[in-house]
Amino acid sequence: MNYKDRIKALRTYELITQETMAKVLGIKRSTYKEYELQNSIIPIIYLNEISNYFNVSIDYVLGFTNTKNYHNNIKQINRKQMSQRLKELRKEFNLTQKELANLLKIDSSTISKYENAINLIATPFLYQLCKKYSISADYLLGKTNEPKYLK
Repeated sequence: MNYKDRIKALRTYELITQETMAKVLGIKRSTYKEYELQNSIIPIIYLNEISNYFNVSIDYVLGFTNTKNYHNNIKQINRKQMSQRLKELRKEFNLTQKELANLLKIDSSTISKYENAINLIATPFLYQLCKKYSISADYLLGKTNEPKYLK
């Protein structure tokens, strides 16, 4: 995963301090700094808030595309749509929950919680899925309907 360069570039381009970004996210500056250095994995909710703050897509922040935003992007992660789209993706590639869990090196119960909209997908697993299947993170999270797949 390599979001550190993008979030730092977005922040410095706008002349915003780490302290300000931490306040926007409601976290300590030291925590934000760890995200920006990528010493800690940024939770998807903060990744979404950062993308919304700078009006860019999560795909852009994660380095999947150089397109900063999609014309039909919405601000909120749609947990129900995320669960449906994850299930659709799994079925499209003929994977069981267990096979997908093995691919991501997590428990099947975690996949079940994602597919039943109990938990939001964790950032590293979202990244792995998007990278492996060239699918848009914004699409999977229900923030956009297009593009589904990235080139």
